[in-house]
Order: sequence, then structure tokens, then C-alpha cells
Amino acid sequence: MTAAPARILLADDHALVRRGVRLILDGEPDLTVVAEAGDGAETVALARSERVDLAVVDIAMPRLTGIQAARELSRLPDPPRILMLTMYDNEQYFFEALRAGACGYVLKSVADRDLVAACRAAMRNEPFIYPGAESTLIRKYLDLLRQGRALPRKAITDREEQILKLVAEGHTSKEIGDLLTISAKTVERHRANLLHKLGLRDRLALTRYAIRAGLIEP
Repeated sequence: MTAAPARILLADDHALVRRGVRLILDGEPDLTVVAEAGDGAETVALARSERVDLAVVDIAMPRLTGIQAARELSRLPDPPRILMLTMYDNEQYFFEALRAGACGYVLKSVADRDLVAACRAAMRNEPFIYPGAESTLIRKYLDLLRQGRALPRKAITDREEQILKLVAEGHTSKEIGDLLTISAKTVERHRANLLHKLGLRDRLALTRYAIRAGLIEP
């Protein structure tokens, strides 16, 4: 008997990108897109309500980034496998994606070539790194070891990163509190901690930092 196709949740804030990726995936007999999300928070909500085997998630999305969403997906009782789909050929994003629970990293520029193979690798519980990345990443890792340095760590906690992104997107403390199910006062405390920890002065400086950190697009 033929196995049922892998059920895929596709998350990207651009409808045109989702349509193109869906065409690629739905054209394969062993893969089928069963749900689409336009931001990170919707991705997590859909994964909770739908039976999903695999989440294909863009890194740069509103409300929650793909990496933040991946962390939430990884904490679900029956988590889907996670592939990051991105335009960023960047080792920092790659390492963050792995830490967040992703098993693969696919560049949008070559999605038509790599995405199907990456989905199938994920469903076999195998990692997928886009061709050409291995030597760059291994060289980077060996350079860090040679210099006696660990892999780069984040300056802020996961929760602070969530709040920083939402502040930079212009949400009020109440809106952020509602989204993250915490009080507005707790949001204000986190924001004050962020300013102090990062040595920044105001919301504008936080927004600039969020852009540099790749949490929001300029």
C-alpha cells in the first residue's frame, strides 16, 4: 500500500512566494501542502490545530520570526519536522535555525532545485544543508575552534528577542502582552531590560538593533 503524502504547513508572509512553493510541493506525489500561514504566530497556531508532519518556514516574518516560530513548534507535544526557507546565505542564521530545532536550511534562490530533496530528507529524519554550505560552515566552525572561541551566542534571551521584534514592529505594550499572554507591565520590564542590556536609549534605537539582528526587514 502506498504511504500517505507528508502533510506540510507552509509559512511565508508573501502570498506570491507561498503560491510558487506550493506549486513545487503539490507537484510531488509524496508531498502535500495542507495549511498556509502568513506570519510566525499563525504558523504556531496552525501547527497546534492541524495534523502536520513538516513545517516549511520562512525566516523573516512578522510577529514571530521563522526561528522564533521554530522554537515554539519544537516545544509542541508532537512537533512537526522543520525546514527553514530563506533568502539569507548566512551562517549565524543557520546555527540559530539548528538551535531552534530545524533539520534543514534551504535557500529561496534555489528552492526549485533543493526544496523537494530537503522535504524528503526531513521526512527520513535526515538533516539537509544546501549544497555549497558545508565547506563554508565547517571552515567557520574550525576557525572558531582554532581561535579558542565558542559558536556565537545571542546577546538576549528568547523572550527578550520576541519582545524586541514586536516593539520594533510598532506594537504597544498591551498588544505585545495580549500576543504573548503576559501583562503590559511585564512587557515594559522586559523593554527596560533590553535597553539596559544592549546599551540603547529608546524605541528607535531598539528598532535599528532589530534590523541589524535580522528580526525585521528595513
